[in-house]
Amino acid sequence: MTCKGDRHFCTLGKGEVLRLLDRSGIAYELYEHDAVFTVEQAHAAGIPHQELGAKNLFLRDDRHRAYYLVCLPDEKSVSLREIQERLGSRRLSFASEKDLGEMLGLAPGSVTPLGVLNDAERRVEVVIDRELVDAGRVTVHPCDNTATVLLATTDLIALLRGRGRTVRVVDL
Repeated sequence: MTCKGDRHFCTLGKGEVLRLLDRSGIAYELYEHDAVFTVEQAHAAGIPHQELGAKNLFLRDDRHRAYYLVCLPDEKSVSLREIQERLGSRRLSFASEKDLGEMLGLAPGSVTPLGVLNDAERRVEVVIDRELVDAGRVTVHPCDNTATVLLATTDLIALLRGRGRTVRVVDL
């Protein structure tokens, strides 16, 4: 666990995320692997359940007021304009690496919906594509890109909502 300054805020790492899943009674399968930074690298690494893989986009609006972590099937292609329209948002772009680190305690390549548990100010809304919910299960990093967990999508949503995070399921 990494703690930042005098804000008494600590970011969850892989071990803390796995312990949280255990304490919450959430069934999951853990796959450890070399660090992966892209969907292509994840596929090449042979991580199981590739058909349930998710890619995660950390986005912000043009006024830096609304932040979204968009989770969609890794083979799906959706433009930022389409996401913006579905969310009813102002113009979207990718959030900075600095925002990713400061808000979610994550590095590029390890973006995951579980990272919003590190969002002390609860500024980031999680947006999950309905296809991932319909699939029933999803693979995501446990705040570390050297591991992947397979879990029920409904368990992921319940965990995040149960910890006061905003989660929206949208047809992207």
